[in-house]
Amino acid sequence: MRALYRARPIILHSTPSSFPFTDPQKCPFGPFNSFAQKRFKKPVISARTRLEDRVRDPKLDKLITHLKKLQTILNLHQLMSNKKRGPFVSLQLMSRWKNIVGLNVNIGTFINKYPHVFEVFKHPIRRNLCCRVRQKMKALIEEEERVVKECELEAVQRVKKLLMMSVNGTLGVHALRLIRRELGLPEDFRDSVLAKYNADFRLVGLEIVELVDKDESVGVAKVEFWREKEYREKWLSEFETKYAFPINFPTGFKKEAGFRDKLKNWQRLPYLKPYERKEVVKVRTCGGIEQFEKRAVGILHEFLSLMVENKVEVERLAHFKRDFAIEVNVRELLLENPGIFYISTKGNAQTVFLREAYRKGHLIEPNPIYVVRRKLLDLVLQGCRSTRELAAEKEIKELSSSAGCTADGGRRDGDWVIPILENFDNENPYNSVSEISE
Repeated sequence: MRALYRARPIILHSTPSSFPFTDPQKCPFGPFNSFAQKRFKKPVISARTRLEDRVRDPKLDKLITHLKKLQTILNLHQLMSNKKRGPFVSLQLMSRWKNIVGLNVNIGTFINKYPHVFEVFKHPIRRNLCCRVRQKMKALIEEEERVVKECELEAVQRVKKLLMMSVNGTLGVHALRLIRRELGLPEDFRDSVLAKYNADFRLVGLEIVELVDKDESVGVAKVEFWREKEYREKWLSEFETKYAFPINFPTGFKKEAGFRDKLKNWQRLPYLKPYERKEVVKVRTCGGIEQFEKRAVGILHEFLSLMVENKVEVERLAHFKRDFAIEVNVRELLLENPGIFYISTKGNAQTVFLREAYRKGHLIEPNPIYVVRRKLLDLVLQGCRSTRELAAEKEIKELSSSAGCTADGGRRDGDWVIPILENFDNENPYNSVSEISE
């Protein structure tokens, strides 16, 4: 009895881990722990999980990969044009730009992949390898700059619409500079566009642009034209189309039970349109959260419709959240509406597309700026194909140089004979060719 009494505190103060047959980790299965309940955690649904589980669009992903290559080439051209020594740069100097343009391969390997864009030659004096941009690529870049200047009025209308969507009618110049290429604005748009059209814009300080006069005729969202077309052609009621959006789900999208009813109710849900009077939506009211999110969807839809290529990087949307009064997570909102938007993660960035504007990786309604940029992309995508044309041009240059013809179309070695014969004919007008031959 004394031995049992002494062993009693040891048993009472011992921890459950001291008994291997009661520890569920040491004995996960068996009759000793069958009474233990295993708690299953509910899977967390967030923007990251939605991004990983989304249905991919291979056409748009491939387009972003190609555009990344084009942007790298344009960055190289910009660095080469900044050099004042000449229209060419040595490969030794270009190798230092590898980290600047974000290349993972050797600069020489990258240049050899695009013989239609870059020309590698040996310097005639220094005898080192140099590189220059081909004339066809330069002509397309100059054509893009010319088309951007021709479409200046359209770019002004885009900026006016962005300012009309803003709550205070103001935007930051830095935010516009981030999407300058997407809006079709020139590089010096602050002086060439904003200062030029002073009847529409007013510069407040250095980094804020304000809308002078609000034009109600301009404040019509692009989705309204689609709604009117659906109302007329498909004979749908106004109740069905007044607040609806075009929905195009990707191939392989799985629709759960009750999804169609939820989508139908969401399409009918009224919301504050982008160009309507600005009011603070009370989120706590009945349906307030859904209306607030749908308003943000309408603003993002109109924002992407104003872009030249109907796409923009997701990170740049953060610079417009305060001006557009968007108080929700933008990336999560885009992922919650896969029938309207698509986020591509290719190219070391997240790019959002307006799904209705693209078909098989091409813009359905192209504009002049998009057409020129597509020509640039097609030239880059030629790669090493059709290089026989380049070889034929090289052979023609070699033959012309061996015959004595200069590259700039100068006189050949035998051109001095022609003026002598002309003088001889002037001095002897009655002599014929037969007499000269005798």
